[in-house]
Amino acid sequence: MGRPVTWAVLAGAAVLLAILGPFGTDERLRAPLRLVYWLAMVTATYGAGLAVSLVLWPLVQARLSRVAMVLALGLATGAAITPVITALNLIAFGYWPPLADWPALLAQFFAIAVIVTAVIQTLQGHLAQPAAAPERTAPVLLDRLPVDKRGPLLALSAEDHYTRIRTARGEELVLIRLSDAIAETAPTLGLQVHRSHWVAVAGVAAVRRQGDGAVITLRGGGELPVSRRYMPDIRTAGLLPA
Repeated sequence: MGRPVTWAVLAGAAVLLAILGPFGTDERLRAPLRLVYWLAMVTATYGAGLAVSLVLWPLVQARLSRVAMVLALGLATGAAITPVITALNLIAFGYWPPLADWPALLAQFFAIAVIVTAVIQTLQGHLAQPAAAPERTAPVLLDRLPVDKRGPLLALSAEDHYTRIRTARGEELVLIRLSDAIAETAPTLGLQVHRSHWVAVAGVAAVRRQGDGAVITLRGGGELPVSRRYMPDIRTAGLLPA
């Protein structure tokens, strides 16, 4: 009820009903009073239906089928709006239905309540889709670092049971295995170059051969060895000519 869109819809419904003047309201009430009447009617009945849904929804959603749930909520809403409509008609027109008219009136109230409940539930099922989670652009691994050191990943190095995480904003020794740390580097493009080292492709400043392996110079300083086992990988990545 606190959402502006809710009041916009209720006001729009009231204006439409005031223009159409159903149930003889066009003959009984002038336009300004007719608008007030329908605004009060749609707001009060919507509020009653909302209260019913808030109370019953947790009780029926896991126990009833979709059809049975709509029927139960519709009938309960019909029971809730009957006194509301009756009271508003009594206030506006001084009208209290004779006993003989009640069966037809109740049938109308409950039928309308069930139909409106079905429409609302259907629209919610189609339109109220959960928002898609925003695509993560920073590696999960950065969440393990102090805020002041979170930046583009440069390299990872294993040191006993720890991993030294190097970023463009500094480095930090974190209690995590190198393999687990590498698994948290996505979406950063990188590759393992040694059993103890991983490097981000964007963090490579230069590569030079050294014996059967190579040495990587990192942007911002520092070097990492490339073992013979990983030489084909750095060639495939375009870091070293074939």
